[in-house]
Formats: sequence, C-alpha cells, structure tokens
Amino acid sequence: MAMHQHSFWASLFLIFSVFGLLSFPVDAAVKKYQFDIQVKNVSRLCHAKPIVTVNGKFPGPTIYAREGDRVLVNVTNYAQYNLSIHWHGLKQYRNGWADGPAYITQCPIKTGHSYTYDFNVTGQRGTLWWHAHILWLRATVYGAIVILPKEGTPFPFPQPYQETNLVLGEWWNSDVETIVNQANKLGLPPQASDAHTINGKPGPLFPCSEKHTFAMEVESGKTYLLRIVNAALNDELFFAIAGHNMTVVEIDAVYTKPFTTQAILIAPGQTTNVLVKADQSPSRYFMAARPFMDAPVPVDNKTVTAILQYKGIPNTVIPILPNLPAPNDTNFALNYNSKLKSLNTPQYPAQVPLKIDRHLFYTIGLGQNSCPTCQNGTQLTASLNNITFVMPKIGLLQAHYFNISGVFKTNFPDRPPAPFNYTGAPLTANLGTSLGTRLSKVAFNSTIELVLQDTNLLTVESHPFHLHGYNFFVVGSGIGNFDPKKDPAKFNLVDPPERNTVGVPTGGWTAIRFRADNPGVWFMHCHLELHTTWGLKMAFVVENGKLPEESILPPPKDLPPC
Repeated sequence: MAMHQHSFWASLFLIFSVFGLLSFPVDAAVKKYQFDIQVKNVSRLCHAKPIVTVNGKFPGPTIYAREGDRVLVNVTNYAQYNLSIHWHGLKQYRNGWADGPAYITQCPIKTGHSYTYDFNVTGQRGTLWWHAHILWLRATVYGAIVILPKEGTPFPFPQPYQETNLVLGEWWNSDVETIVNQANKLGLPPQASDAHTINGKPGPLFPCSEKHTFAMEVESGKTYLLRIVNAALNDELFFAIAGHNMTVVEIDAVYTKPFTTQAILIAPGQTTNVLVKADQSPSRYFMAARPFMDAPVPVDNKTVTAILQYKGIPNTVIPILPNLPAPNDTNFALNYNSKLKSLNTPQYPAQVPLKIDRHLFYTIGLGQNSCPTCQNGTQLTASLNNITFVMPKIGLLQAHYFNISGVFKTNFPDRPPAPFNYTGAPLTANLGTSLGTRLSKVAFNSTIELVLQDTNLLTVESHPFHLHGYNFFVVGSGIGNFDPKKDPAKFNLVDPPERNTVGVPTGGWTAIRFRADNPGVWFMHCHLELHTTWGLKMAFVVENGKLPEESILPPPKDLPPC
C-alpha cells in the first residue's frame, strides 16, 4: 500500500515531523550488530600468533548505516583484555556513553561481559571507522563504518559504478602488547611494525604473502569509489595507484571540493574517499602505501601493495608499481593538504565560527622524566602545554555526570607555562613534564579556536590530532612558530576543510575552530598510539546548556562498572 494513500501514515508522518524525530518514516531504521571479541590464530609474513578480533575477522566487520539511522552494537568480550570500542568520527550528540575511549567516557568491558553501544547517526554521511580504544589493541581490533546518504539523496559527485573499502593497517610478527610492555619498562619506544596492510593483507612484496594480497576487479570505462581508512597505529601514509589518478571527494565523512591527484596523504585516524576511473589499458596495477616521515624518527618504511585488476586479465601478468612520493617529501604533504577544501554548497555548508569566544594555544612536546628502573634512568614522555596526561581509574564522564570529586581537575591551561622559541634548535635540557589528570572546562555553545604548535623538545615531528565528539574546521597551518599578529590574517574562513583528525606539520602549527555544542567529556589526543601512550592527550569538559535537550543524556543501564 502506498504511503500517501493512507491517512494513518499521513498522520503518523505529521506527528513524527512535528516532533522532529524523523524526516521521513522510511528513513530511520535500527541497525543491529553483534561484536564478539575473541582471540583467533592468524598467520602473516610466515608468522602465526593469537590476535584479538571481532567475530574472528581481521580486520573486523564493516558497519553499514544510513544517515538518520539508530545503530546498536552489542559488544561481548571473550578476550583476556578488558576492552572498549570507539566509533571514530561519530559525533555522539549528548551521548558520550557510546563514544568508547576507556576511562574517558566509560570503564572498559570486562572479560565475560557485554555492553551495547547505542547511538544515532545524525547529520553525517560518508566513511568513518571503529577501533578498540585501550592499550594498543586497535592493532587488530578495527573496521570501517560506511554511512550512506539518506534514501534518494545522491552523492554531490558522479555516481560510482561500485565501491570498495581499503583499510590501511599495521602488522607486528610478535605480540603487540608484549612488545609495548617491554618497551615501556625500558622507557623507550617499541620496535616499528613488520609490515603495513591493506584490508589486513601485506601484499606480494612480503614473504609468505602471495595468498595475503587484496585485489579488486574493475571494468574498463567504469568509475569506482574507494573508501580509504588509515587504521595504522603510528604512521602517516602515502597511497597511490599505478597509472591512475584519483579524485578526492570526501575526508573524514565530509564532502570536499573535488580535486585530482596522483597520490594522497592520510594520517592515522583519517579517512579519504576517492573516485578512480578504470581508463588505462587493461592490465594489473599495484595500489601501494608507505609512510611519510620528514623527521629523524625511525618508521616501518616498507611498501604494502594490493592489486587493481582489469576484468579478463590473467593473474600471471606482473602488476606495475606506482610512483609514491619520497618518504620525506614535505612539499607534497603541505601542497596536498592545502588542496583540501569543504564543498561549502547550500546543501553542505561550511559553518565556520567567525567570532571566537576563547583562544587556546597548546604546545606539543616530547620529553623525559626520571625512571630509576628504566634503561637510561629516564623514560620518554609526551605533553601538551608541558602536562603529561595521567589516565584516571574511573571514567571521566561518570565523574563529571555524578559529581565524583578527586578524579580530575579542570585547570588545564589555555597556553603553555612560558613562551619559548618552539621550533628553533633542538631543545635537550629541561625535558621534564608535570603529570596530572587536568581537563579544560568549556561553556556550552561557545566558539573555540585552538592552535596546536609542534615543538623541538627532543625532536620536531608531525602529529595527527583527533578530537572526540566534534568535527572542526582547519582554518590555518604553517611551518615554524605561530604568529598571533600575522598568521590569522591568512586563515581560510570560507571553505576550510572540516574533519575530526588533523596533522600538525613537523616543526609547524595548525589552527582549528569549532563550536562547543555537544555537552560531555571529550578526549583530544595524538592519534599516533605511541604518543598517546606517553601522555599526549587531554580532554574537554563541555558544560550542559540551559535546556534539557542541551544536556548530557543519562547513562545506559548496562554501562560497564569500574
């Protein structure tokens, strides 16, 4: 029966429209997923080991939803580790209980227990991803999230013939938690990964990996949408396809002004959607990724490959390798990032805050604190405004919601303790940091500008920063020290890229703006797992607004106990 023929549906539609629950009755569906966290033996690079997985899959299953849907993911933990899962880039309006970072918005799910992540996908469409958010378990516990536009809403770019997810990851031959624990005892960084992977597979340039190679088949003349996620732990990656240009159309589930490029740069935590036309002579072509690193820091510099294979071409044809930018090609990185701009159309406006209520300036530093049991008597550490964040023993959101005192302080400083020449010669003295669980309190609906400034404490390095609960606009970026007198004049306040994770360039700065309209406790951290472990993190407490619908929702009944 057609909906418009029936007054019952019409009246139901009216009720829903008035209450703003649904824009259209067919829109909002409930999508249910069961995630069993289980240990499984997996073999890569001639090495087998037990890894933590979701449903025995590596990478884990893709979550599919439409804009407007409600998603329920029941996570049951059968692994030996307590664990939580973060839905990276989902805004979780008033609903930090479903955000997932352990000890920030919840205590982890204990072995043998379950928790249902219950969230609405509101005003977002595109590619995001999910991952474990405790220890380094996201090395194997991760997967894509694909949010389709509302029914009947086309993409703002040519409709692709088909689409494929490409999730970039890292593989260690040994047990990751063991490696990290040993390194932490020594106060040193753990060894770099043994391979990068595409959809869990390192590709034929690695030993024992012919059978662990991802391939996608294409038809001549057709256009494909690739949804690319960087789920690596510590490496920004270049990605290219031999012989084929890519057109970037979306980053972090926000549409961009399309531009064509031979390679993309994608930092841990970021997603990029590209269109690729199968317009070359039919053959087999390598898709490849390898790290970008323009600082004196060791990385896993080997190349992961997958195969783009034209229909009807036999597997015996040797694929062609793409020309990736050089591993230290800073110019490509800066140039590429400068091309990213919001679509900024009436349907997809860029609502950049123009009047700023609060200006924040955070320095990013590496450091050393004394550690009598460590190898050199010191342990490497990291800080924002010289504060190394200490994780609490209970969830910060619970402490905030239930007014539990003594868990955190709200005195995180708006600027560093003392200004210095942030990006001058390497600073090797006074590398100590202060420790604390200090948060920054933010008024509801206030507008924030945050400048993230890299420093040469020990070494400069590129840092991808992720803010939970929000997208933000990247209004400016530069090399050297941020100049508050001259640099703001160059900000892009018209169509800056909008995203949830941004790279702070090596020896440089990035300025972001956002409106604090989502009440709760929201984590902000470097998405290089090593630096997060070392304390390169903090959180914002965004206060409730005046109205009930501007306040944090009550916690769910099954929230894991601490």
